[in-house]
Amino acid sequence: MTELIPLALGVLGAAAVAAGVTGLRRRHADGAWGSLAAVDPGRPVTLRSDRYRLVGRPDVLRRRSDGLLVPVELKRRPIPPRGPFPSHALQVAAYCLLVEEVTGRAPPFGVLRYDDREVVLPWNARSRAEVLATLRRVRAPYDGDANPSPAKCARCAWSPSCDASLAARR
Repeated sequence: MTELIPLALGVLGAAAVAAGVTGLRRRHADGAWGSLAAVDPGRPVTLRSDRYRLVGRPDVLRRRSDGLLVPVELKRRPIPPRGPFPSHALQVAAYCLLVEEVTGRAPPFGVLRYDDREVVLPWNARSRAEVLATLRRVRAPYDGDANPSPAKCARCAWSPSCDASLAARR
């Protein structure tokens, strides 16, 4: 029994060292995107655009040495097997649009950080067009073109008030 104590302490020590090294690696990677400008829990920054009627709060804003801000979105999960979800990439692109609108300077990219990997998403004409097209679709009147299913409607919080839900069709 007493020989297990040093072994347990050794395992705990190794785990603490591994966690420390992981934290240092994360900090070093953070520095690549610039100094910390804002972080949601500690120093939240809400970005607003009256022009686009859009508001957002990135998890982290990093200021690069050239003064440009880079939004970083944190996802508390491993990266999906097929890469980032389109909605995650769109969220980062929307933050890039907001940073550009608020500061007057376009960020070169946004960062999507999963637990196990970071993805750098370029901010360019294509990503801008995608955000603006999505904003137009969201703001357009509902055309009634929906594909409800029992599974979707059962999980949807809007089902009771949705005219397309299967519950409304009964």
